[in-house]
Amino acid sequence: MILSAKNRSFLVFIHDDVWIDDYFLSTRIREGLSKFDIIGVAGNRRITTKQPAWIFNDHTFTWDDKANLTGAVAHAKHPFGRITFFGEVPAECALLDGVLLAAQKAVLVNAQCFFDSRFDFHFYDMDFCRTAKQNQLTLGTWPISITHQSGGAFGSEQWKKSYNTYIDKWGE
Repeated sequence: MILSAKNRSFLVFIHDDVWIDDYFLSTRIREGLSKFDIIGVAGNRRITTKQPAWIFNDHTFTWDDKANLTGAVAHAKHPFGRITFFGEVPAECALLDGVLLAAQKAVLVNAQCFFDSRFDFHFYDMDFCRTAKQNQLTLGTWPISITHQSGGAFGSEQWKKSYNTYIDKWGE
């Protein structure tokens, strides 16, 4: 996917259940990528051992401390939903929510930062972010208005299988 894009491309990876509410999306993407190598709309400033999602710090799905979270995402079955503010934005992060990720192709290729095919949905974002950090790329949240229609499938059987693959890969 990344390699097949044109060389000077700005890439945006976005869930299929997202409304883009921002009339200035392309401007915001360019602005964000002038400051960070990879941007998203929500994230966490840290990575913890056996972390089950960018927002959670344990398997009871307790939100991480607000001081570690950043960004904003609206949720609803229609555009311009109710906004959840996670924390200050823009901000540098260690993990980004995969609901929206953006980067320049050249940056990802030069850093050899790609999506791991073992993660078809769950944990693709956390794995991608850890690979990016391992390869010295900067990640950050940027103010981009979107509405996400779902809250995720945390704890499902597919999620548990992907979690185990993720934990094994990162030696946790």
